[in-house]
Amino acid sequence: MAAAPRLPRTTRSPQPDPATHPVDRTLPPLRMFTSGLQHVAAMYAGVVAPPMILGPAVGLTATETAFLMGASLFTAGLATLLQTIGFWKVGARLPFVNGVSFAGVTPMIAIGKAHSPDDALPVIFGAVMVAGVLGFLLAPWFCKLVRFFPPVVTGTVITLIGVSLLPVAFNWSQGGNPAADDYGSPRAIGLAALTFAIVLLLRRVLRGFLQQIAILLGLVAGTLFAIPFGMTDFGALRNAGLIGFPAPFHFGAPQFDTAAIVSMVIVMLVCMTESTADMLALGRIVDRPADERTIEGGLRADTLGTALSPVFNGFACSAFAQNIGLVAMTRVRSRYVVATAGGILVLLGLCPVAASVIALVPLPVLGGAGIVLFGSVAASGMQTLATAALEQGENALIVAASVGVGLIPIAAPDFYHAFPDDLLVILDSGISTGCIVAIVLNLLFNHLGSRDRNPGPTGTEAPAPEPTVAA
Repeated sequence: MAAAPRLPRTTRSPQPDPATHPVDRTLPPLRMFTSGLQHVAAMYAGVVAPPMILGPAVGLTATETAFLMGASLFTAGLATLLQTIGFWKVGARLPFVNGVSFAGVTPMIAIGKAHSPDDALPVIFGAVMVAGVLGFLLAPWFCKLVRFFPPVVTGTVITLIGVSLLPVAFNWSQGGNPAADDYGSPRAIGLAALTFAIVLLLRRVLRGFLQQIAILLGLVAGTLFAIPFGMTDFGALRNAGLIGFPAPFHFGAPQFDTAAIVSMVIVMLVCMTESTADMLALGRIVDRPADERTIEGGLRADTLGTALSPVFNGFACSAFAQNIGLVAMTRVRSRYVVATAGGILVLLGLCPVAASVIALVPLPVLGGAGIVLFGSVAASGMQTLATAALEQGENALIVAASVGVGLIPIAAPDFYHAFPDDLLVILDSGISTGCIVAIVLNLLFNHLGSRDRNPGPTGTEAPAPEPTVAA
């Protein structure tokens, strides 16, 4: 009997289904892991910075502060998984990274100082939990604000997100600690400039997958260059334990104080406003516009993550805009890549020694890469503004006024120093103030009494075409 003909082997990997949106596609395991690790490297400093600031402010020891940092990594991973994978009506199901919000740092320090060291964190955690629950209940109504975010508003806000993040990169480039003797030294800035140049060079000469992880490669190269100059601290790695679970309510059962709850509810509303703008920005970048349903799911993930975080000693969660810049630059749109980053964050929270490896990256190296990342966000905003018909009506005035107000906390950080602390939660965020001004001016100029105006990109009747980003 003749042998059956052998089918020819194929050496090509299976091609993704063209009917599947790039957001919903998976990547090969190695690409999935390295791309996810790149997201973690981009956001790591932002996640651990709030607990690093808050811990000493409320009287924690160095060991307790390190525990708080691990808990923040763990809860950021859980919140990111809620956003990317989701369940029921929870989750934007976009490549959306969540982590500890900087908006809550100042109010939480004020709450901590108003209570004894033993009660500070329990009161903070109780207020965060209540704020998260209230935000979760408000999400179905809050998401309807999307109709007030046409391109003239979203483009302005996205630009402000990028511009507001650039000072963070500049601070990292100088060393991150203004009180340090070598802050802003030529050595620190030189390392940042070297990393900046390496990232640009790699993006120029590499192709395909290697080009997509140019930020990660740049961070590795910058860290290796820093070692001979003694700018990489191995102390945290030597002292870190192998396993460390953030035990629930490690600092005591939550306490509920009315004034603290009011402060954190304001923070939650600010976080929801910024997350809405971030989801709209990310939706445009990945070519899947965020509608009311998407934003409602994203806000539910934000607020549910916030409500659950204090159980594991974490704080309010919101979007990390720097990772939006990473998506824009790498053009890797898969939400499963960011879900992988969420899984890595959970593991880092459970394994202090692994978290310490990521922490080896010096802040000047992060700063050099951050300039590219955050600039990419601003560039995406400018791309959106290009579709906003600035020559029509008062659109150019809306952008000018909103950007001007949004730049105040960046250009003059002490501008609002005489205002009450509760107002500073909003006023000290250029993203929040610029967003509010853009929404109000858009309502005044393009909605109220605008029947005789031509419908177009500024209104809801004929939205501008969404900018497309290559896969």
